[in-house]
Amino acid sequence: MSKAQSSQNAVARWASIGIPTFVVGALGYGTYVLTSVICIDYLYHDLGDSGATIAILIIYFLSLFATLAAYGRTFWVINTNTGLVPLGPHAQTVENKPRSSERRWGGRRKLGDLESPPYYTGPDLDPDSPGLEHFYSKEAFTCESDGRPRWCSECRNWKPDRAHHSSELGRCVRKMDHYCPWVGGMVSETSFKFFAQFTAYATLLCAVVLAASAYALAMQTREGQALSGHIIAATVLSAFFITFTFTMSATSIRLILLNLTNIDTMKKKWIHQLAVRVPQNTPPTNQYGIITYPLQNPPFPEPHASNEQPGPRGQLLSPRDQRATKTFAILRTHADENPWDLGWKENWKDVMGTNIMDWLLPIRMSPCAMHDHTVSDYRMDPMLHTLRKRYGLKGFTEGQAMDMEMREVRRTESRR
Repeated sequence: MSKAQSSQNAVARWASIGIPTFVVGALGYGTYVLTSVICIDYLYHDLGDSGATIAILIIYFLSLFATLAAYGRTFWVINTNTGLVPLGPHAQTVENKPRSSERRWGGRRKLGDLESPPYYTGPDLDPDSPGLEHFYSKEAFTCESDGRPRWCSECRNWKPDRAHHSSELGRCVRKMDHYCPWVGGMVSETSFKFFAQFTAYATLLCAVVLAASAYALAMQTREGQALSGHIIAATVLSAFFITFTFTMSATSIRLILLNLTNIDTMKKKWIHQLAVRVPQNTPPTNQYGIITYPLQNPPFPEPHASNEQPGPRGQLLSPRDQRATKTFAILRTHADENPWDLGWKENWKDVMGTNIMDWLLPIRMSPCAMHDHTVSDYRMDPMLHTLRKRYGLKGFTEGQAMDMEMREVRRTESRR
């Protein structure tokens, strides 16, 4: 690890500790000013306005409880379940990173790859490379031009869909959004819902403090009283924080409705390539290539019979094993297409949950973080339908593909 990278990581770690401490301190000070100085000393004792005092205190403490709950949940998940992708067997640790003389790209980043480290290690070419089975067990996944998944040269691992390498953590993170020292670390698929709830509740909390302190200052000015230094400080602090919390909340809601991350917005014009499952004997065309998994390792011996296919490492596949093979077409999206856009309603449910209690309470994880969808890591049903139609594969639905493959296997077995 370079000195610059080590220094950057150290700054990030200290910021992740110092800024949350500052946030908690500001919350404590704001609570003291609003409850003691504004509500009890001024509104209740000086003005005798018990109705306004009770209303402000109820709204404030409800907002405070919701903000602290969401903040605590966000901080906890970020530090215990960040959504890290497991390292490969030869991950780039401090001990085994290549020396500068061994770096194939001469210290320069791979052109167009924002995540590429200043050295480049090619993907594992072994057909039995660990982790490939996770991808071709699905019906679709993001891939490179050769049909293999994306590769992280530092983690030495295949990247799951929407995973990106974090320079702050030195690891790939699933659905990585951004590194936020305000909440103590990396916001990703496991914490983005709670982060959005925290920023929304924090905006409401700041609005309550700002409104109450501004009202108290206005009353003091009208009565000709000396302005309270504590109330002025609370006004300034709440105005400062509401600028950030409202901006972050509005941005988070927009990203949820579009099913994007901050990383995605930086790469919006990039063209995505998807490996989409098709029937086994689908031929390649000038519009798309074809890849079949498990990958085969040439050279292969000549088949002994016309009904047998070569398998990995030169072995012949039996009809039973042929059923386990999957063929994928390598399809390209347009530059402005988001493969994971399900429509704003489904996008919202994919992150925030399916009912209003999930939307309000920072308890249950986002449905998209469960990865229980059988077709792909993250749902992209509308895009798969669009791509099949665009490339003339609309008839190759999963059910039809399986039926065609089973009929082919039965014909093969009957000929034997």
